[in-house]
Amino acid sequence: MASDALAHVRVLDLSRVLAGPWASQVLADLGAEVIKVERPRTGDDTRSWGPPYLRDARGVETGESAYFVSANRGKKSVAIDIARPEGQSIVRRLAERADVVLENYKVGALARYGLAYEQLAPLNPGLVYCSITGFGQSGPYRSRAGYDFLIQAMGGLMSITGEPEGVPGGGPMKVGVAITDILTGMYAATAVLAALAHRERSGRGQQVDLALLDVQIAMLANQAESYLVTGHAPERLGNAHPSIVPYQAFSTRDGYIALAVGNDAQFARFCEVAGCPELARDARFVTNAARVRNRGDLVALLAPVLAARTSGDWIAALEPAGVPCGPINDLAQVFKDPQVRHREMRVEVGHPLCGTVPMVASPIRLSATPVRHDAPPPMLGQHTREVLMGILGMDDAEVEELRRAGVI
Repeated sequence: MASDALAHVRVLDLSRVLAGPWASQVLADLGAEVIKVERPRTGDDTRSWGPPYLRDARGVETGESAYFVSANRGKKSVAIDIARPEGQSIVRRLAERADVVLENYKVGALARYGLAYEQLAPLNPGLVYCSITGFGQSGPYRSRAGYDFLIQAMGGLMSITGEPEGVPGGGPMKVGVAITDILTGMYAATAVLAALAHRERSGRGQQVDLALLDVQIAMLANQAESYLVTGHAPERLGNAHPSIVPYQAFSTRDGYIALAVGNDAQFARFCEVAGCPELARDARFVTNAARVRNRGDLVALLAPVLAARTSGDWIAALEPAGVPCGPINDLAQVFKDPQVRHREMRVEVGHPLCGTVPMVASPIRLSATPVRHDAPPPMLGQHTREVLMGILGMDDAEVEELRRAGVI
């Protein structure tokens, strides 16, 4: 069953790469009609960001990248050259009929095409216009390009990610996925929904200003707050937690486990199962605060204990005792996990080139309006004719003339 939660919402998506497309994919999953405007012939940059590429039934690469597929489910692709006056006119007409415009051009870039918020809002006073940039619409860095890796560095995430200095492999480390782009997309989707809710009461749209740098700082959560409270910048702790001990990865006899002891009662139960109950009574470790102060001593004592048994043995023993722990899975193991399979986090979506394509499902579960995964990522320009005729009322001759002129 397709979601109808946002079936009344039309999104004109002028964004590309990841942060903007992630936001519009969330809205599409929730039922919004998302019209993705792409450059003729080349399309979204990420269409060619491979390998890997999708393969057809014969195993031949299609040219559609896995990267593009990951962020563009459920959208309609319209190929329009916005550098041409005719293309700009088409986009303006679509914006008049849209509820939301989503864009991630550099500050001021769309004004050259007559597509900035100030230029579109008079045409559609209820328009919610969401702008995503690296550094925001104001400030000394506003004109700079923003890339996830750069923002992870500038925004402090890499300073707290990785092993400490002096440890083999130590040094700043980025997260293994473009987490700032993804969370910016999530914040953008939330902000758009808030602006739409405001419009329901007021009838007025507004501009939403999302900056990757702002999001990166906001997502530092307790680490950022700890700095603001103490004035001391947190340091890298590898897999350890700055405020909870023991809460990290440990080597076992045949691999690793993640041990997440969240309170003193759990620590006492862990020590009982591990055969070292005296540690739970040791003044250095009896409370979490004491364990944080004496982190080095405790980890040195626990490491050989955990290394003496296999990961499976530890998980089998600790789970019944109510001590949170688990394996450190690679992605092959993730998608074989019984809980992941039960939650249907892998879905098969029909695709014109491949028959079906596997995708990661939305994590959103709504009881009355479940999310939809029935529409695949679109081929470049797949819906141009449908949108121009169905929404703008063009006829075949008009569409064909635009095509011959290279506008679409």
